[in-house]
Amino acid sequence: MRSTFMGLETARRGMFTQQTALYTTGQNVSNASTPGYSRQRVNFQQTEPYPGKGMNMPQMPGQMGTGVKAGSIQRMRESFLDVQYRGENNKLGYWESRSESLDKMENIMNEPSDSGLTNTMNQFWQSLQDLAVDPTNAGARSVVRQRGEAVAETFNYVSNSLTAIQKDQKDQVDVSVKEVNSVVFQLNNVNQQIGSVEPHGYLPNDLYDERDRLIDQLSSMVNIKVDYVKSGGNPDPNAEGKAVIKLVSDNGAQLGVLLGDNSYNELKVNYDGVDESVKTLTLGASSIDFSQMNSTGKLKSLIESYGYEENGQATGTYTDMVSKLDNLAYTFATEFNKVHSDGISPNEITAKQKQDISFFADAGNAPISDKKGFASRIQLSGDIQNSLDNIATASGDPAIATLGDGSNVLALARVINNKYEYSANEQADFQSYYQGVIGSMAVKSQEATRLSQNSTSLQQAVEEKRQSVSSVSLDEEMTNMIQFQHAYNASARMITLQDEMLDKIINGMGAGGR
Repeated sequence: MRSTFMGLETARRGMFTQQTALYTTGQNVSNASTPGYSRQRVNFQQTEPYPGKGMNMPQMPGQMGTGVKAGSIQRMRESFLDVQYRGENNKLGYWESRSESLDKMENIMNEPSDSGLTNTMNQFWQSLQDLAVDPTNAGARSVVRQRGEAVAETFNYVSNSLTAIQKDQKDQVDVSVKEVNSVVFQLNNVNQQIGSVEPHGYLPNDLYDERDRLIDQLSSMVNIKVDYVKSGGNPDPNAEGKAVIKLVSDNGAQLGVLLGDNSYNELKVNYDGVDESVKTLTLGASSIDFSQMNSTGKLKSLIESYGYEENGQATGTYTDMVSKLDNLAYTFATEFNKVHSDGISPNEITAKQKQDISFFADAGNAPISDKKGFASRIQLSGDIQNSLDNIATASGDPAIATLGDGSNVLALARVINNKYEYSANEQADFQSYYQGVIGSMAVKSQEATRLSQNSTSLQQAVEEKRQSVSSVSLDEEMTNMIQFQHAYNASARMITLQDEMLDKIINGMGAGGR
């Protein structure tokens, strides 16, 4: 036989459950602007009906409901959208970093402009043309020396600026590695907390949100794959478990484990390649060859910008540009010196004796010998700096040459337009080679900018879909609040009704005729 107070208990459960729903609504409204927060909902469940199944169950027309309970409080999240978002976030991290790196390089090269290397070389060439008109003009000689010095200083400035940015890229690589390790360390702590809560049947929604926020942050740095393992114990069916994060290549092949269910591995970038370039990465006890690491992310882009070893040679965005600049400066200075040394200067004509006078020199007025880093060291030779009359304008025998002979100046001017081997198996003149270098940089920069914009659009599109599921809608929460409030009031009214019924039974029944 059912209890006289059964209706009171059913109404009480309704009040408690609606009250829980109102508390959850308040939690959602409070965290409407909290980064990474996912809205939560109460999963309503009917309580066990009366009577229960059994041999001794009372004979009744049917089972009666006994109310409602809050089965669980679940956060609203769609894992498929998380996977999509992290994939696009990873591509955005790579292309955004690459675009920034190339943008800095373009600012340094500064082409085309009045202060770029192209214009400086044109001015130098024009000064030689002017000197060829009147080789005896001391003013024209002075301009040639000043323009030549400007060429050397421009090479120095561009090379040193590129090297400085390259060092900054190295610092950014180190900072990024620390960030990766810091995020993985925090994820491991969150994992352990989740593992201590889930076995008791609770859903640690706030910890899930914090973990997803950290995984999103990590996905922009390196390409990752996230799996989940059960925490054990007696978890809720909606429990997500502990996260296991693996470093993977773009084709999904595993490169190493960043985070296990009970431990984590630190990532380290090793500058063990040629010229302190990156050759390997260490993840825990395993070593990864960077040249074989086909895995996008901000960290890969930074290493590519800084420099890495491939086939026994250092390569990379800035490494290659500095090397091409060295090729340009070395080849131009060497060929210019050959023509200049063959010519005759006014001092040689006066002395009637041939000397070997170079126009350009290495640092410390040393002869040009080492191509590596030459763009940062090129300067005017001491002979040219000491006397304008050491500029070789004439050609032939110094004993019979005249000061008005400008044939060697014309030969010097042609060095800019003559084809030389600026790079291996590539014949080109100065302008063509330099235009090729600048053009290649511009194409790469445009590609990085375009793909960065595309990745931004795709990431935002996925993020909007994700927010439509997970974010807090104040309109929806207000509607829910009204619904739960009325349900709470109705349950309270049911208790009042039950009270009136009991009052009738207790105080009204059997009172007739008193």
